[in-house]
Amino acid sequence: MRTRLLTLAATAPLLLGPASAACTAASSSPAASAAPAASRTSAASRTSAAPPAPAGPCGLRKSPPSYRHVVWVWMENHSYPAIIGSPQAPYINALARGCGLATNYHNITHPSLPNYIAATSGLGYSAIARFTPDCAPVPGCTTSARSIFGQGETWRAYEESMPSNCARADSGEYAVRHDPPPYYTTLGGCSASDVPYSRLAADLARGRLPAFSFITPNLIDDMHDGSVADGDRWLAANLPRIFGSPEYRNGSTVVFVTWDEGEGGSSQQCATNTADVGCRVATIVVSPSTPRGTRSARLFSHYSLLATAEQLLRLPRLGLAASSPAMTAAFGL
Repeated sequence: MRTRLLTLAATAPLLLGPASAACTAASSSPAASAAPAASRTSAASRTSAAPPAPAGPCGLRKSPPSYRHVVWVWMENHSYPAIIGSPQAPYINALARGCGLATNYHNITHPSLPNYIAATSGLGYSAIARFTPDCAPVPGCTTSARSIFGQGETWRAYEESMPSNCARADSGEYAVRHDPPPYYTTLGGCSASDVPYSRLAADLARGRLPAFSFITPNLIDDMHDGSVADGDRWLAANLPRIFGSPEYRNGSTVVFVTWDEGEGGSSQQCATNTADVGCRVATIVVSPSTPRGTRSARLFSHYSLLATAEQLLRLPRLGLAASSPAMTAAFGL
C-alpha cells in the first residue's frame, strides 16, 4: 500500500487542486503543447506567454523576491510529448499552463542514475559513465565529487517508501538509484538529512523547510512502474501542501518538477540533442514571481537546473553547471 501523507487542502487559494486541473485540461490544446523542440528553434532564446490560466501558485508577485528555498521533485521515464497534452495528466497540464513550462529542456543521458548524479554534481559524460548500470552505491558505483547536497546550505532528500534514513539498497517501491545522496562518499549528513518522505509534512507544518529539498516519489508514484495517471494523482495530492506552506506563501520558495529522462530514444548524450525524443522532458517551474502561462523554448538541461538552484541559493556552480544557462531570467525568478 502506498502512503500519501500530504493531503490536498482544496479550499486554499494557492493550491491549484485536481478539480481545477481537470476543468482547465478540457480546454487545452495537446497538439500545440506537444510540438517538437525542433519546430521552435526560431524562438529558442525567447520567453512567450500562453493563454490566461486560472489562479494558482504563480503570478502572485510582480518582481522576484529573495528566494531561500529550492524544491526539486523528480519523476521518471517519460518524454515531453507523453506528459504535456496527455489526458492522463490533467493536474500536471493545469500546473504547466498556470505557471512556467520549459519546452526545450533535456535530460543528460540514459538510464536513470547518471541523470540524478549529473544534475546534483555537474559531472560530465565520462565521469557519470560508471553509473550507467543503475547500480547500488557500492565500490565502483560512487563518487567523491562535490554535490549540491554539501555546498554549505541546509538540505534534505525526502524519499517516498524509503525504509530508513539514507537507505543504500532497494526496498519494495523504494529505489536507491533514484536517491542520489548515498552515492556521494564525501558527503556528510546523509544519515540525518536523507529521510523518508513522511518527514516533509512535519517540516512544512513547523516552518522548517531546508534551503534545498530533493523529493522522489516511489516507483509507482514517479511513473517508473506506475502510469502517467498515477504520477499525476500523486502530484495533485502532494504539491498543494507545499504551495500552501508558510515558506511558499511568504514568497521564499521555488518548486521545480522534472523527469529524469525521456523514453524511446537512442542517444547517450542528450543535453544538447534536440532531435532525439528520448532526450527531451517536461520541466515545470512554480514560484510566486513566475508569470502565469510562461513558456521558454530556450535550450535547458539538468545542468541548467543545477545552475538555477545554485544561483538562487547563492552557491558556487559545480562542474558543467558553470557553463550552462540558468533558468532564472526566463521564469521571473
